[in-house]
Amino acid sequence: MKVILKADVKGSGKKGDLIEVSDGYAKNFLLKKNLAEVATSTSINEIEQKKRADEFHRAEKIKEQKELCQRLNGASVTVKIRAGENGKVFGSVTNDKIASALEEQGFFVDKKRISTKEPIKNIGNYDAEVRLMEGVVAKIKVIVEAL
Repeated sequence: MKVILKADVKGSGKKGDLIEVSDGYAKNFLLKKNLAEVATSTSINEIEQKKRADEFHRAEKIKEQKELCQRLNGASVTVKIRAGENGKVFGSVTNDKIASALEEQGFFVDKKRISTKEPIKNIGNYDAEVRLMEGVVAKIKVIVEAL
């Protein structure tokens, strides 16, 4: 019997998958617990259309992220922070401050996507990475200046 899963079922498949299972398993477990529905031609067509739409949206998102990566790659951002006479920063430059400085330049990036090699605790130039998605990484320069 062909069924379409309404939820993830361990050992069978993920939500939205069209699978072939035995009649007893389908009737006594999947349909009874409302984990699946019987596959009809209209429901199969709906699933195929939904998958095509999801693939299209995913491709658009990847394209958008790659364009942002190209614009962001090599950009430099200046962060002003209080520092002592010897160039030591009071506290440290956080990813939130870097994200705010990027936002002022028109790049809207989540602070969780920014990473530095080590904590920034002195005035100077540093390298940082912005991981927009898997495989799409932009390298930026962070310039730390005293107020």
